[in-house]
Amino acid sequence: MRTTFPRLLIQHASTRPDAPAMREKEYGIWQTTTWRQMRERVQHIAAGLHQLGLQRGEHLVVIGANRPSLYATMLATQSLGAIPVPLYQDAVAAECVFPINNAEVRFAVVEDQEQVDKMLEIRPQCPQLAHILFDDPRGLRNYDEPGLAGLKEIEAAGAVFCQEHPDFFQEQVELGQPDDVAAMFFTSGTTGNPKGVVHTHFTLLNRAEAGAKFDKLTEKEEVLAYLPPAWIGQNIFSYAQWLCCGYVVNCPESSATVMIDLKEIGPTYYFAPPRIFEGMLTSVMIRMEDAGAIKRKMFHTFMDVARRIGPRLMDGQPVGLGERLLYALGDVLVYGPLRNNLGFSRVRVAYTAGEAIGPDLFTFYRSIGINLKQLYGSTETAVFVCLQPDHEVRADTVGVPCEGVEIKLSDAGEILVRSPGLLKGYYKNPKATAEVLDADGWYHTSDAGFIDASGHLKIIDRVKDVGRLRGGPNDGAMFAPKYVENKLKFFSYIKEAVAFGDGREKVCAMINIDFDAVGNWAERRGLPYAGYTDLAGKPEVYALIQECVEKVNADLSRDQMLSGSQIHRFLILHKELDADDGELTRTNKVRRGYIGEKYAVLVDALYGGKTEQYIETQVKFEDGRTGQISATLRIADAKTFAPMQAAA
Repeated sequence: MRTTFPRLLIQHASTRPDAPAMREKEYGIWQTTTWRQMRERVQHIAAGLHQLGLQRGEHLVVIGANRPSLYATMLATQSLGAIPVPLYQDAVAAECVFPINNAEVRFAVVEDQEQVDKMLEIRPQCPQLAHILFDDPRGLRNYDEPGLAGLKEIEAAGAVFCQEHPDFFQEQVELGQPDDVAAMFFTSGTTGNPKGVVHTHFTLLNRAEAGAKFDKLTEKEEVLAYLPPAWIGQNIFSYAQWLCCGYVVNCPESSATVMIDLKEIGPTYYFAPPRIFEGMLTSVMIRMEDAGAIKRKMFHTFMDVARRIGPRLMDGQPVGLGERLLYALGDVLVYGPLRNNLGFSRVRVAYTAGEAIGPDLFTFYRSIGINLKQLYGSTETAVFVCLQPDHEVRADTVGVPCEGVEIKLSDAGEILVRSPGLLKGYYKNPKATAEVLDADGWYHTSDAGFIDASGHLKIIDRVKDVGRLRGGPNDGAMFAPKYVENKLKFFSYIKEAVAFGDGREKVCAMINIDFDAVGNWAERRGLPYAGYTDLAGKPEVYALIQECVEKVNADLSRDQMLSGSQIHRFLILHKELDADDGELTRTNKVRRGYIGEKYAVLVDALYGGKTEQYIETQVKFEDGRTGQISATLRIADAKTFAPMQAAA
């Protein structure tokens, strides 16, 4: 698609001026913005930013949740030839310093008082940050800071400017070209400072269009935008594809109302990482365990039917009349009401990505009639690399290369990608760019995997994380920590897991329980507890988690390549891993190296044969205060299984 984001906006506003472009829930009521209104807002904000001195090629930071105002700001920035840089709204102030200084940012457009306070806090470290514009004025009446102003004021000033210069906006848009830089996304920085991934209008829109063609998306789709705009996945689904297709993007009132808003909107096109689908299923199972005996029996009976018949129906396989009628009855009594309760009654296509999804979890959604599929991509590839075609959906692969994509494997098993959607480069980091983009245009993904006999891509782990066991009976065996961690996280009782084993004789793991799921399990058994730390240390909870670990070991024993990765010892952490404590990235990926250093005393205890270990940990609370959590953690042994021999 050889065009730009602002040109697509103008096109929609010209051809479908009164069609809804976005909806925002405010004070419990959905407010609609039409394409004509969106164009006017973008035009006025662009003129206002121009008057403040925003230059072509300059970066502007956007921080906040999904809001029409912030989407309009990104379009206005692009209309002037400047570059929006979305940052995570839940990042602490210190995390914003590097991106703002690295990109020499003078302008920040933020959502509310919380984000304004962050910008004011870091201003001494970012002296070039001249303008801080806010969307929501609540709590900011008595603020008196240089360069601090409301976005509405800038928009009003821009409206006056546009009356005096009616051709200004169109002239600015016409200056923009498809190969101009359109946006920059900072990676999560698991091993150092984040890197700014530079994308052009062409790279982003080309991939957005490829994804839209693959799933036959039209202007009739409804999307709920609830994930961070700083994450390129959210940006592609509710910004790039929004402008490609012209569908409606709905912004929830707050993170607390997402599930309610999901049911009200009933999206037709939905995206969520596995942890969201896990959370939904956990809440369903908790409610069912609390339901009456008759309802519980009906649910489990028809779910057995669904698991047997549903996936075959979704995959277009032959199903007998009797089974179809039985499934239809289940749809009336269980599956239909369940889809409605989840907000998925109208979903035509649902995607998950970012982490592996458990086969049981995957099968659950497909068995009740939700077309859940997996995709593969990254910030550097503008998301769409592989997609799963309808009727070719499997839990253990991420699909086939989509339009325009070539894939090959290096001698080390690393996945290499060539695509029209590849990054232009890392901002001010030619060395890092050269490490991932070779002279022949291949992007080195750092993922290890292979293409199976049916042409589908299968991911094993990150190349740098794939290690080898050393010493003991499994000397030299492959160790893929992420693969093991994902198998553990497939259980609803386990929220996070960190596996260790590279260069060691056996695999050990640290586990975070899912507080809601395990808490409900404990309450049903009359097991009292006083918070997360107390619950995590209960002998009954250890027995529950040990059962999960041993099921994973039994599963791993059947895998010729990874049977040596069975978990010998484990402990349950006394606190939840948290991005604010540096243990997770802002996209909730485990920072394994950092955790290994921070909890070195626990790692040593796991491998030293200890049965318990005392630890004190500093934690950061939401209000910025710090505190200490201490506990004596029990260390448990898990049963391992002899590797099963492959059939001759």
